[in-house]
Amino acid sequence: MRTDRLLAITVLLLNRKRLSAKALADRFEVSTKTIYRDIEALSLAGIPIVAHQGTTGGFEIMEQFTISRQFLALDELLSMLAAVQGIRTAFDDQSVSNLLEKVKTMLQPTEREQLEHGGAPLTFDFNPWGQSASARARVQALRTAIGERRTVTFRYTNLDGAGTERTVEPIGLILKGYLWYLHAYCTLRGEFRVFRLSRVRELRVTEERFEPRPAPALDSYSWQPEWSGSGALDVVLTFRPEVRDRVEDTFPTEQAERLPDGSIRIRGCYPANEWFYGWMLSFGDKVRIDEPAIMARELKERAQKIIAQYAEL
Repeated sequence: MRTDRLLAITVLLLNRKRLSAKALADRFEVSTKTIYRDIEALSLAGIPIVAHQGTTGGFEIMEQFTISRQFLALDELLSMLAAVQGIRTAFDDQSVSNLLEKVKTMLQPTEREQLEHGGAPLTFDFNPWGQSASARARVQALRTAIGERRTVTFRYTNLDGAGTERTVEPIGLILKGYLWYLHAYCTLRGEFRVFRLSRVRELRVTEERFEPRPAPALDSYSWQPEWSGSGALDVVLTFRPEVRDRVEDTFPTEQAERLPDGSIRIRGCYPANEWFYGWMLSFGDKVRIDEPAIMARELKERAQKIIAQYAEL
């Protein structure tokens, strides 16, 4: 519908500064002539759109213009409210609570009453069950260090149990699933690294300040195999039917193959490290490593050592 497209164009121009007619036409799959007619309609409606000529030209909205609550549907506003409430579960911060109250003021009285009596249709909770107070304190300390541009020192333990002393320049926190990570420049390695907070020990925010370095954007964050500390190998696993539910909850469906006897075969790429072997041992005799043989032998040796621990019983 044209009305929806006009609103969408307005929102895009508010968020992205300047956009060309071609970019808008490609976005909405219409002709540039249609876009020019849409821009004219928005201008006639009182939205202050400025057109710029040349190779870097395009349309933009005057900086002073803001969009009002009336352009937000109730379900859109409730989604925004749920996101802010989720942030509050992760941070014990008055500024986040203030933001939540500001968002609530955009609700009509009848909408607030409906929310209070009917419950939230969408809930985000970024505070894992069982998370200790010390874990939240670590997150708060790092937020302070990031905001004040102070270096941080800590002892970092990798997947194999080895620890190193680190001094880092923190730039951002990442919540991936239920785990917190720190994005920071590591002075020991001389590059930006991602640190898992559950492996951070003896965290201390120093008085030393730093000037931010050009860094990778957090929105481009993705898992890198070298972070595991060990080379990843192609692995084939066979799980017995008794643990089917757990396997289906854990592994992506595209990695799974259901066998005639009810077993599940998993093919994936995993690191040969402490995490992997501990994970396999947690399945007891309900899993077998079919490939590679080197990982199967390592798991067998670990199981034999466990048996040896109880030889006298």
